[in-house]
Amino acid sequence: MTSILDIFSKPPRGGGRGRGGSQSKPKPKIIVDYREKNSLVISELISLGIEIEFRELKVADYIVKDVAIERKTINDFVSSMINKRLFNQIQELQQYKNRLLLVEGIDEQELYSDDELGVNGNAIRGFLLSILLKYNIPIIFTKNYEDSAKFISVLSKKQTKEMALKAKKRILNKKEQLQFIIESFPGIGPVTAQKLLKKFKTIQNIINASEEELKETIGKKAEVINKLVNMNY
Repeated sequence: MTSILDIFSKPPRGGGRGRGGSQSKPKPKIIVDYREKNSLVISELISLGIEIEFRELKVADYIVKDVAIERKTINDFVSSMINKRLFNQIQELQQYKNRLLLVEGIDEQELYSDDELGVNGNAIRGFLLSILLKYNIPIIFTKNYEDSAKFISVLSKKQTKEMALKAKKRILNKKEQLQFIIESFPGIGPVTAQKLLKKFKTIQNIINASEEELKETIGKKAEVINKLVNMNY
């Protein structure tokens, strides 16, 4: 009697492709800056089956396929916005065609709280708009570290090519270095810093200028500079 093939029966284990049976799908792999080692995002990614390779990244915190990700908690976002570090990091991200800014913790902390963070909410909104419109960097807001890891995990499984790590730290020219120092004063942005440098030429001249001389150039902001320059440690 001729046997009938049961098309609904399951194949025996080990009877998959080739001699070695069924081939397991390789884990998605991402490259992470070594300074992220203690982040809870890393342990969450590992639990999601992601392979992590730590390296010293000059730019970005995560490289996922062809996407560079700069990750900031809300506190880090605001503090790095104040000290201008984020401005440099945003400019450095421009080296990558695909880039993301990930702001983490909106379920845990209010981003636009004037009292809690000590920064006007509209200043934060304006900076976010600048990142989106001037630098064309998409922004993702995540609830917490678990949500951040899920976004990164989904991205790691997309069918895109990996990219070469050629990004470098941006080196400021001499004029930009001077402007960067002046912008470190509270309330002093790029326009005000340029006004001061055009008027007084050197940082030494700005520091030595009287409050009245500074007021002629930048108005009431002179009080902030004068107070800080004469403040005891």
